[in-house]
Amino acid sequence: MNTISTSVKDRLAIISLNRGKSNSLNREMVTELTDMLHNIEQDDNIGGAIITGRESFFSAGLDLIELYHYNEEEAKSFWYLFLDFVAKITAFKKPLVAAINGHSPAGGCVIALACDARVMAEGRYIIGLNEVPVGIIVPNSIFSLYSFWLGKANAYKNLLEGKLFSPDEALTVGLVDELVKSESILTAAERKVRKYMSFEANTWQQSKLNLRKEVIDATSADQSEDLELMLKQWWSPATRAILKSLIDGLKSKS
Repeated sequence: MNTISTSVKDRLAIISLNRGKSNSLNREMVTELTDMLHNIEQDDNIGGAIITGRESFFSAGLDLIELYHYNEEEAKSFWYLFLDFVAKITAFKKPLVAAINGHSPAGGCVIALACDARVMAEGRYIIGLNEVPVGIIVPNSIFSLYSFWLGKANAYKNLLEGKLFSPDEALTVGLVDELVKSESILTAAERKVRKYMSFEANTWQQSKLNLRKEVIDATSADQSEDLELMLKQWWSPATRAILKSLIDGLKSKS
């Protein structure tokens, strides 16, 4: 694995996102995450998992610099790959907790939303879904995942504004469950996931799948129509201009 690293500690897998400074998601990283979650789910010796990042980034979301240069076929296949990953992580049956150690906008937030609980580090970090200001149309599957935690009205308002929350704001709206000091992030996440792991496994896992049925159905549904609209907008001059401006800004900071 080139973009993630995984260790196992007393039946608990710790997946660390490890791709550059900001852990931005590209094709390779999404593929490796999908494969690793599948392996963990099939391994009877692992009872649960934590996903975390490094330094001050959980994940900055999709790698816009790489995606911007994809041709039409590459862009289409990537978006299918990403939404398939969202479906699979949402339906992951074992306990899964996000240890959000830093910034987690857009795709980083999506990963956290798919988890059973989110522990976030205190500090000057951001988390939320800001796709609309970036020029990306939000598919129903992502709205369903967001509204699963925030409620439909709050998810609706915050998606249309592209709202990014501070850790304190995220806790208030129910986007995260606990705030801790950075040095305690893995300890707090482990405490939470091991509580889930202490229950009889089949009872807990089937209950999780039952309680998530609506959002699992939404993320695993045929999204061809949503993707067609997204891709049409992706190639529009307006969105390309927004993306280029963002990418120029990212490059100037690197």
